[in-house]
Amino acid sequence: MRSILILLLLTSFFLRAQETPQSALKIIEQAIENAPSNDVREKLKTFSFTSYEKTVVTDSLGTSAHNFFSEKVSKVYFTQKNSFSEEIIGYQLAGFEEPRYEVFAVNLQSRSFYDDDYVIFNTRYAGILSKRGVRNYNYTLEEVNEQGDYVVHFSPKKPKTIPGLTGKMILDKTSYAIKGVSVGIKDDLNIILHQEYKYIKDAQVYIPLNRDLFIDKGNSDRKLSFFGGRIAIGALQNEVMEEMVTKKYLVSSTRISDFEFDKPSEERLASYAITFTNGANKQPESFWKTYRPEQLTSKDRRSFSELEKIVNAENIERRLGTINDFSVGYFSVNAFDFDLTYPVKFNNFEGLRLGMGGVTNAGFSKRFRLEGYGAYGFKDKEFKFGAGGGYLFFPEKDGWLSLTYNQDLEEVGNFAYLTDRRVYSLFEPRLVNINLFYKHRTTRTNFEYRLTPKILTEFQVAHRRIAQTTPYTYLKNGTDPFSDYKITEATFGFRWSPSSKFMNTVDGISEVYDGYPKVSAQVSQGFDGVGGDFNFTKVGAKLFYRLDRLNKSATEILLEGNAAFGDLPITHLFHAYPNAPTKETIMQRFSVAGVNSFETMFFGEFFSDRLFTAQVKHRLRPFNFGKKFKPEMVFITRFALGDIQRPEDHIDINFDSLSQGYTESGFEINKLLFGFGTSLTYRYGAYHLPNWEDNIAFKFTFNLQL
Repeated sequence: MRSILILLLLTSFFLRAQETPQSALKIIEQAIENAPSNDVREKLKTFSFTSYEKTVVTDSLGTSAHNFFSEKVSKVYFTQKNSFSEEIIGYQLAGFEEPRYEVFAVNLQSRSFYDDDYVIFNTRYAGILSKRGVRNYNYTLEEVNEQGDYVVHFSPKKPKTIPGLTGKMILDKTSYAIKGVSVGIKDDLNIILHQEYKYIKDAQVYIPLNRDLFIDKGNSDRKLSFFGGRIAIGALQNEVMEEMVTKKYLVSSTRISDFEFDKPSEERLASYAITFTNGANKQPESFWKTYRPEQLTSKDRRSFSELEKIVNAENIERRLGTINDFSVGYFSVNAFDFDLTYPVKFNNFEGLRLGMGGVTNAGFSKRFRLEGYGAYGFKDKEFKFGAGGGYLFFPEKDGWLSLTYNQDLEEVGNFAYLTDRRVYSLFEPRLVNINLFYKHRTTRTNFEYRLTPKILTEFQVAHRRIAQTTPYTYLKNGTDPFSDYKITEATFGFRWSPSSKFMNTVDGISEVYDGYPKVSAQVSQGFDGVGGDFNFTKVGAKLFYRLDRLNKSATEILLEGNAAFGDLPITHLFHAYPNAPTKETIMQRFSVAGVNSFETMFFGEFFSDRLFTAQVKHRLRPFNFGKKFKPEMVFITRFALGDIQRPEDHIDINFDSLSQGYTESGFEINKLLFGFGTSLTYRYGAYHLPNWEDNIAFKFTFNLQL
């Protein structure tokens, strides 16, 4: 009898264990189905609220002050057309005299658990109430509480490969709307998150009222930073204190009030994700008493004076400015930013090239800038230089008008987009292998203007005097020979970043969320008889898209199309960014792989007046061989298709078209040692070469995040 009873109890327990996840999954599926009626962003066309946020980074030693202290008050507006815009009306950042706007670009936590992803301190996790969440979470119905609401526990199915949250949510018994969420993660970072919701009767919707976040850094070597990802938590401490601190943790609390809906929206703010009112960093104590839900602690108050001493003693503001400038390729000395792309370069024509240059910064003038550089090539034994200046006519639109003069070299067939943002690396990989340049003396006028935060435009008028570095003649109209010539050209370009988000400050407009796709387009017109020798039209457009997955893999797609019409010497044709040195053996061609170049295509092998290229890169999840050794494998395929109308007009140079389609595929293994890795690429298809070794490119790669 006893054994039968035990068997019945075990059977009952087993059936309940099977039944609970099944019923929990049904509840979650119903909650997802009801999301359009429960998500405040779907339910209401417009709404707004006031947000008070206090964030500290502190330690467990009972010190008299925090490592970091900030508080801010924001008016947050939402429209279904433009999503969220945050107007910061007051903020304090203890210890800093000058604003550090990058602090406000850090996404401490997402605004909604209805999203496919949920972000905690710029790290993405699978959303707990989404179709993606159903694939990545185990759900268990813990209980039905006294109000009849469902308390559902969730945990990731594969926490080692797809980051997920662990915790529980309370779902309304009737509408299945979220009424509360608690999260606890114990991993490299220990995270506790708690949200309380309030029911707005008139709108018939729940909104988060209180949001609290706790992150225990523990012994993790992962850097969490408010300063552009470059200064770790607690870095404001001096070195002695840094060694003593065994635990550092972040505490952030947000309180929401003054919720309103279906009222006229703030269209003036809709274009930006974050804006600041004038004097936001100079609000009096009476302002803060109005919005603080509770008084500051004595440790909070001491943090202002203590952190100010540390910031001044350690020259933190200067260090942060230097690090931020260095990350985009500048080194600041007082009012001048030295350009770090100039000092050392190497290529086949100039050999070793040494130079120096830069531009004045806001310390010189916020409205006027001067720039210049000089460089010397030890192989061609020639000096190159450039100089210019600009004036900011429209600060709110980044509207710069500039005039520059350059006497330098440029790669034959290079097509550069005016609006492509500056990309800085310790060296330029393709530059080492380039062997075909032309000399130019160029005077240009540029006008930059941000049409909207997401659309950057630039217009240029340039006059160039061009001389060849190798024997070459162009037959204009098939009869008139030109080796050296003049180009007068007007160019208009724009870059559109529809998914990016931007912040508007007194220092200018900056991107706070790097979204995809990114689209660049450009059109140029050359003029014959207006100081120029040729009449032509060139157009180009490219699209870049990157898909980052929760398992830390990523896929990148780059598509580009170019076309040109009219009188086009080889300097103004297009190439597909070849990067194979014209040498015989594989090891002689061993060099540096480019970022988006065709590694097996030889320099000068192809030129086109119509060209289409496509590149696909798939990055696998980094291999985890330890804290310091996490190599990455990337699979790559590239394709190029082009043509040229009158190749016979180009004398003293031989090249082919791409009319049959060019294909190469390969892989990279990056970050093997000090940012260095290796790559192997194979050329196949219509332009496969008879000697199989000539189809292989074996190179090293370099990836370093500053």
